[in-house]
Amino acid sequence: MKITALVGSNSKHSSNRKLLQFMARHFDDQDITVADIDQIPMFNENYPGGDPQSVIDLAHQIESSDAVIISCAEHAHTVASSLKSVIEWLSYNLHPFANQPVMIVSVSSKPQGGSRAQMALRGILNSPGVNAEAWQGNEFMLGNGDTAFDDNGDLKDAGTVKFLESCFSDFLTFAERKNMGKKEAAK
Repeated sequence: MKITALVGSNSKHSSNRKLLQFMARHFDDQDITVADIDQIPMFNENYPGGDPQSVIDLAHQIESSDAVIISCAEHAHTVASSLKSVIEWLSYNLHPFANQPVMIVSVSSKPQGGSRAQMALRGILNSPGVNAEAWQGNEFMLGNGDTAFDDNGDLKDAGTVKFLESCFSDFLTFAERKNMGKKEAAK
């Protein structure tokens, strides 16, 4: 399955990026491409010349994927402004998330693991204009992210890896069903 893994932060040292990079390596039987958002400007409906090329490129990448994973950082009990801005770009003129299966994961330096950001992001993804198919299964939230990875970028705790494997397996089943439904509707 072709999956775009969207880093929901523009931080240079993002634990959410580490999680997606780990997932890409760990689930190497899937085609997971990690996509950063640090080159996308803040949303501005009056942006000179229309949508920036970086937004158009990301929209094409999402549209050509079978599914999306978003790893969202939590700032002030919600999603990072950089991620919110990207989703605004991707729901103004372009709509690549429409009917796209999306898995939300999060890493936080705090013990809660980004629970409030996940809840906020789910609402954003389900809003009119975005229309994503946000998966409602087990939510993967990793607390204490500053110490959760080893020097190679791998998750240290075997139980955490096992839970991530379970969540990801369930998400793949969900995404396969959604993609079969899209193919049937296209006939």
